[in-house]
Order: sequence, then C-alpha cells, then structure tokens
Amino acid sequence: MLDVKFIRENLELVEKSTKEKGYRINVKEVLELDDKRKAVLAEAEGMRARRNEIAGQMKGGKPAPELIAEGKKIKEELAKVEAELSEVEGELNAKLKAVPNVIFDDVPLGGEECSVEVKKWGENHETGVDHLDYATSRDWVDFERGAKVAGAKFYYLKDGLALLENALLQYGLSKVLEHGFTFMTVPDVVSSKVLEGCGFNPRSSEQSDEYYVEGEDLALIATAEMPLTGYHMDEIIDEDKLPLFYAGYSACFRKEAGAYGKYTRGLFRVHQFNKLEMYAFCLPEQSKEIHEKILAIEEEIWQGLGVPYHVINIAAGDLGAPAAKKYDMEYWSPVNQKYQEITSCSNCTDFQARACNVRVRRKDGTVEFVHTLNGTAIPLARALVVMIENFATPDGKLKVPEVLRPYLGGKEEL
Repeated sequence: MLDVKFIRENLELVEKSTKEKGYRINVKEVLELDDKRKAVLAEAEGMRARRNEIAGQMKGGKPAPELIAEGKKIKEELAKVEAELSEVEGELNAKLKAVPNVIFDDVPLGGEECSVEVKKWGENHETGVDHLDYATSRDWVDFERGAKVAGAKFYYLKDGLALLENALLQYGLSKVLEHGFTFMTVPDVVSSKVLEGCGFNPRSSEQSDEYYVEGEDLALIATAEMPLTGYHMDEIIDEDKLPLFYAGYSACFRKEAGAYGKYTRGLFRVHQFNKLEMYAFCLPEQSKEIHEKILAIEEEIWQGLGVPYHVINIAAGDLGAPAAKKYDMEYWSPVNQKYQEITSCSNCTDFQARACNVRVRRKDGTVEFVHTLNGTAIPLARALVVMIENFATPDGKLKVPEVLRPYLGGKEEL
C-alpha cells in the first residue's frame, strides 16, 4: 500500500507507474476520497470538542434544558458523521490497496515481451528428456492417483523423485544458511489481512489464485512469502536489528488462475508444491543492495547444480502490484528449446510493510516503515523438471549433480 501523502506529492509518478503496470485506476479518485475524509473528520472532531465542552458545563450542578437538548442533538449528529467517516475511510482504504507500487527508474517499460536479459550463465543443452514421460516410466510420479484423491494437477512423488526433492531442499537450505538466513517453517494458512497486506488479490477477485477456507477468514498460502511478511506485522523493530533474513519452507497452493496458455505439462505448473523462500526486512537505504544479494544467492544455487540460465529484469507490465523491481531467473529447457522461469526475486520497498504495519525505530527515535524483499531459493516441483530435462542419461538413469550426492548417500546416479 502506498502512503496517500506520497501519492499527493508524487501524483504524476504514481499515475505513470500505475499505467505502465497495466492497472486501470483513477488515482485522482484516491485524493478526492482523502479530501472528503479530511472534511468529515474535521466535522467529527468539531462535534466531539463541543460535546466535551457541554459535558464539562454539565458537571457540578443542574444543567440548563437548552444545554441538555444541544448535547442530545450533537450526540445524534455525531453518530451519523462517525458512520459516514467510517464508510469513507473504508472506501479510501480499498482504493489505496488497488494502487500498485511505484516502479524503479531502471525497470523496462512495456509488457512481458519487453523484459530485458541482464546476464546469462552456462552452456545450453541441445537435447533433453521430457520429465513427465521419464518420471512416469520409472514410476516416480503418479498424477492419476493424485487426481483420484484430490483432483487434477495433484500428484504423488515416489522413490527416486521423492528422494531427489528432499536432496534439493537440503542443498538449498545449506546455501541460504551459509548466507546468514534463519530457517523457519511457517503456517500454511494466513488471514485476509496478511494476504491483502502482501498485495495479493482479495477473496472477491476473479483473478484470485488462492484457495480459501470455507467459513473462515483464512486462505491456503501460495508462497511462504505470505506468512513471512506477516511475521512482524504490527511491530516496531529497532534499527540495529536490521536487516533480518528468513528462509521459509512450506507447501504452496495455487489455483493457477489465468495460467492457461503457459507451459503447464506435468510438474511444471501444479496446484500444490513445496518451496524454500528467502525473505528480508531491512532499512530503506539497504533494499537495493539486498535485492542484488538475493539474486546472487539464487545464481549460486543454480550454478552449483550446473543448470544453464539467464536473468531478466522484468518489464513494468508484468511486474505485479507489490514489486518496485523484479528479477526472474529462467533455466534453459532443452526439451522446449527456450528459457522458462525457475526463480524470481522482488524488491517491494515499503509497499507490504505499510499495509502490514511493520516499522523500524531509528537510533534518533523516529519511526518509519521498513522495506521487504523476497526471492525463491528452490521451487521443488519445478526443480525436479529441471533435473530430469538436464541430467537424464540415454540409458534411462539420472545423473546426480555433485552438490546433491551428500544428501543421496553419495549416489552418482539414480
């Protein structure tokens, strides 16, 4: 959520970013509502002041009938004005939540096709094995029984693939711990306050990607980013404790609304998967440097696995509401002969922190909102796709990258 004062002082910038991100929002309406809120608030405060004056005059003796009548009238009118104020504040809050974060100057403008490659690593393979055919032939994955018990795009992992998933988790965890992250397991559900505070679509949105718990103010998480964002909600953190780095491991649940037409075969796009997520709370002046740090850790993880990739600076039209800037890392798929997303990392500045009320107390006593960042360490289902496409051998075995062997009993192949 943006600060309405910031919007007022930077209207042209906010309108430009909103347009570049593809949001059809009349930002001026936010300011008009804020003006109305201020006017109604001033009226309410005037009535409260007069009510208190009357209450003071009525002490210590029998009040005049005129004073009693005025007090009663103010009470009735104040109730109406406070109801109007509550309505205007609710409407303003909803409008504010709809305004996306402002983009950084170095974010490419345009749609998805305008994202810019900023680096590339590794040698692209010319041939590869289809992961679903391969895993099915070895009885390592069972989508049929997954659909029987839970519906389409749910699955069982078995034997070698389940062991490989665990090895990938342990490897990813070892890397983030090396970089000072605190490992956390997190709740698999969050409240609507946390969900919307993170910048995700509310329950009523047709584009909502979350599964909601019937009769409860809860949703299954789409990423550990959600509960990690809420971890310090309504807290003030001392400056000398920042930055804070967390690595959250969780199941992730996604309807994949709006994902049609994208690559969806097998494990690449499913309704449930496990993921290790990096998250940071930091001072505003630290966030750009930490964004690059998170990207560097992602690169270190995938270089260790020996997977070719490139990094792209995501264009504004594909950025989403919370992020001011986002990098995607895309691995080279030898099966599809193109780059496909494997990880991402975003700098959300104070957008999420403002909505979740996460602040820092500076050494001079001033208080302001922190910045938040997130990045994928290992998305496990999709990582299994990458492993099979890149390391399945002609004789039907799967070569195990050296960094994973300690977690697989030293095996060089599965």
